[in-house]
Amino acid sequence: GAIARAVHAGRRYRASARRLKQMRTLLLDRDGVINQDSRDYIRSPNHWRALPGALEAMARAQRAGFRLVVVSNQSGLARGLFSIRELNAIHQRLCDELARFGGRIEAFFFCPHLPSEHCNCRKPRAGLLLSLGERLGIDLTRTTFIGDRISDVRAAMSVGARPMLVRTGIDPINPDELAPCGPVEIFDALPAAVAALV
Repeated sequence: GAIARAVHAGRRYRASARRLKQMRTLLLDRDGVINQDSRDYIRSPNHWRALPGALEAMARAQRAGFRLVVVSNQSGLARGLFSIRELNAIHQRLCDELARFGGRIEAFFFCPHLPSEHCNCRKPRAGLLLSLGERLGIDLTRTTFIGDRISDVRAAMSVGARPMLVRTGIDPINPDELAPCGPVEIFDALPAAVAALV
């Protein structure tokens, strides 16, 4: 069956379960939203580069009362391009860089499978989001999911989350592909999307 894996980073969050449930949650795709994407995949911490203003925007969202959760497809694992250890090191670098601005990611959820495996956790399917909702006690209908691809929009809509798109991905947004999804808010980059939320 499909496996959705979560890696929790940083110190344990000391808020009560009741307070966590009341907080809003911001779901973020990683590559093309937080950091520069690459057709050769982000294979190591040395390849990871934050997009301008992205980390500051994430910290701003957290200060405004949002929990931050990263949700991404990472088929490079199945392709043998990097190991789980290297992926964790990439995520640790993200956490370290974000901490400089006072931000903290609560968890990373990712799908390690190839598209050809037709798993339930690879976006645009809902498995990964449903898994994080259950594990973190999140009402997905009260979340916002910011991505750079139509698959992110479809995943968000499949669980009742509010979708947003940014234009910082590796591929331009195709209006014809997006049209069946209905109206979707599109922003130049993550700072503008966060500004619309806070």
